[in-house]
Amino acid sequence: MPSSKHFVMIASLSLVSSALADTSGVPDGTYSVDPQHGYILFSYSHFGLSNPSVGFNKFDATLELDADNPEQSSIDVAIDAASIDSRVPVFNDHLRGEQFFNTDAFPGIRFEATSIEAKGDSRYEITGDLSMKGVTKPITLDASIVATTHPFKRVPVVGVSATGQLLRSDWDLGAYAPSVSDEVTLTIEVEMLKQE
Repeated sequence: MPSSKHFVMIASLSLVSSALADTSGVPDGTYSVDPQHGYILFSYSHFGLSNPSVGFNKFDATLELDADNPEQSSIDVAIDAASIDSRVPVFNDHLRGEQFFNTDAFPGIRFEATSIEAKGDSRYEITGDLSMKGVTKPITLDASIVATTHPFKRVPVVGVSATGQLLRSDWDLGAYAPSVSDEVTLTIEVEMLKQE
């Protein structure tokens, strides 16, 4: 039989769910990524045989939130390119090399939002400039942005789930295309905590 603690947790999560509909339940200000709950990944087709996912282990994400008008907010993501992680060490070295990210010459990747457009039901279209390997081009991400008080940490928190498509060759990363797909899916999953 479920314990009373189990029922309390269900009730708490139900309250959280009802609070996620918009950002007005949390205060304006600066929100930074919770390093225990942040993921940036990209996936691609490998010779049509599989769709690997590769991530970055070190990055910062900052949200300057206008809670009543989230379209006036700003989002900035800075990635340590050398922290790329395919879970295969020899491939990581290959990705850091000149043929791909050339991290010795271009150590950082950055995304800066230029517009946030509400699409309803906590959905947004985030357009911004993505800078990699000395090239800056715009991309658009489909995102959900939700906000509440963190159920355990008891501080305001904003969750951002965003995904978009890009052609890696646009950033001088086109080696082995089209056998390895030029099309890449970028995914950003972050929980962002209010900063004092």
